[in-house]
Amino acid sequence: MAVKAGEGGEQGKRNTMNRLLAAARVEFARKGLAGARVEEIAREAGVTKQLVYHYYNSKEGLFVAVLDESSDNIMSELVNLNVEELSPPVAMRAVLNHFFDQYRLDPFLGSLALEGIRYHDTHETPRNHFLEMAPKLIAKLDAILLRGAASGDFRAGINPRLLLASASLVTTGWFTNRYSMSALAGLDTDSEQGMATWRQYSADFVLASISLGADRTVDLG
Repeated sequence: MAVKAGEGGEQGKRNTMNRLLAAARVEFARKGLAGARVEEIAREAGVTKQLVYHYYNSKEGLFVAVLDESSDNIMSELVNLNVEELSPPVAMRAVLNHFFDQYRLDPFLGSLALEGIRYHDTHETPRNHFLEMAPKLIAKLDAILLRGAASGDFRAGINPRLLLASASLVTTGWFTNRYSMSALAGLDTDSEQGMATWRQYSADFVLASISLGADRTVDLG
């Protein structure tokens, strides 16, 4: 039975919105913004189409809300990773592996990220959780880099913003550019072997780029 607006008070509204976001996330990941149908999202969430528009004003508004929720979850996990007691190389590898694992463990994240990139390239969007939380993640990486420079593991003066941008591209490109990655690496991006190989290689590659001294770099094959 379709859920009506206001049913169950504030908690009922929150639960309804959570169902809508979950259903919309799958629909947008599978069909993109253009192909997604509000009717299908509403049906899957067990609400009326009118309620979707009541909460989010438009299909585009719902899509932006899905992107914002995904960004919030991704960034919160990374910011809250407990790596402060680990040695700098181990801490950095843990962060890099988490970049990769967030996409590996979520079958919809790669497609949703690609659709989000296309959307942000052509639309002005309000400030969102990704931009709001990015400084915290940059500070976290910077702290690891500074510890690594002090311990002699990493080179000094590495820009944490540039490191974050490049590390994100290297690790998550396996899921957002599957065709090229498969062709160039000679590995199946969907296979366990392919994912394990790139997870290891991408982390090794980034760590080698910031390590101090040739004797401390990893073998890049």
